[in-house]
Order: sequence, then C-alpha cells, then structure tokens
Amino acid sequence: MGAMRKALFLDRDGVINHEVGYLHAPEQVRWVEGIFELCRAAVGLGYRLVVVTNQSGIARGMYTEAQFEALMAWMRGEFVREGVGLDAVYFCPFHPEHGVGEYKREHEDRKPGAGMLWRAARELGVELERSVMVGDRCSDVKAANAAGLRQAFLLLGTEAEACTGEYKAVRTLHEVQEWLAVAAAANADEAAAGGEDD
Repeated sequence: MGAMRKALFLDRDGVINHEVGYLHAPEQVRWVEGIFELCRAAVGLGYRLVVVTNQSGIARGMYTEAQFEALMAWMRGEFVREGVGLDAVYFCPFHPEHGVGEYKREHEDRKPGAGMLWRAARELGVELERSVMVGDRCSDVKAANAAGLRQAFLLLGTEAEACTGEYKAVRTLHEVQEWLAVAAAANADEAAAGGEDD
C-alpha cells in the first residue's frame, strides 16, 4: 500500500485555464481562479496531480504535438513558480470524426473513455478508488465514473445541461478544496477510531 497513492485528476481547458479555443501558446493562458491554491492543498493532503486532457486541436491540425508539449512545459514551470508541481500530463490527440490522417480514430484515452486514468493507475501507482476528478464537461464525469473514482466534480459554466452519472456540481475550485479537506478529516477520524479497536 505504501507505493500506492491517490490522485487529483484535472481536466485542462476550463479547469486549469479558461477556454479560449484551441489553446496552444503561453500568451493565450488565463488561469482559472483558485487552481494553484487547490493544487497546493491537494498535495498537502497526499494527492498526486495528474492532468488528463483531450486535445482535438492536434487531431484537427490546429497545432502540433510539439506545440502542445512546449505549452505544457511552460505551464508546468508556472505551477512550480506557484509552489506546486504536476506529477504527470496525459493527453489524447485523436478524434474519430474530425481527426486528420493518423489522428482520425477512436481511442480509449479520449474522454469519456477512461484510458488516461487507467494509465495513471499503471504508471504512477495511483489508486483510482481513492482518487478525485475535476472537469467541466460531461465526458470528464463519464471517464471518472468509468474508472471508479471516489468523486467526480463538474465545474459549472461549460455544459448547457446537467450531465448523467455520479458527480458533484461546483461553481468554484474553492468548493473542491473544501471537500478535500473535509474528506481528509473524516478519513483521519476513521483511522483513529480503527486504531482504538486494535
């Protein structure tokens, strides 16, 4: 159990940065309020930080994988400047309808598929049943549910209608931060109670 850890899975566009339409350059980035505070708090509570993002802009030929990687290297640097590091970034560059060339196909990594979450479990030793997802689309909720995550959060404002599946709707990232703190306190109480029974 010592090597296994829980993760805070984060969609990128709409959760880490505001949606601008095929984001691919640092000057386009506007951070979502509270993202750094949430991440610092999560790390303090023992969560790994894992980005899981569909990137249909690559599939459509709007920008390249190299441009995506360069932007993420810059974003990771900004996180470090804010006192927190991202443990991993997973992305899916495929799209079954709008993809060009080799990118035009379905893939288990493309949310609502849970492929990126399963990869994190394999590669990082993440325990999915202890992990949490924050997204802004129904596909994020479906991926979280399919992977058996403990909790999925839907940041309101992107989807026009309610999503199907199990999730908690939130208006700010601060609400997610509060939930993590309450959950950690409850787990600590359970652990203490269990110790008394031994």
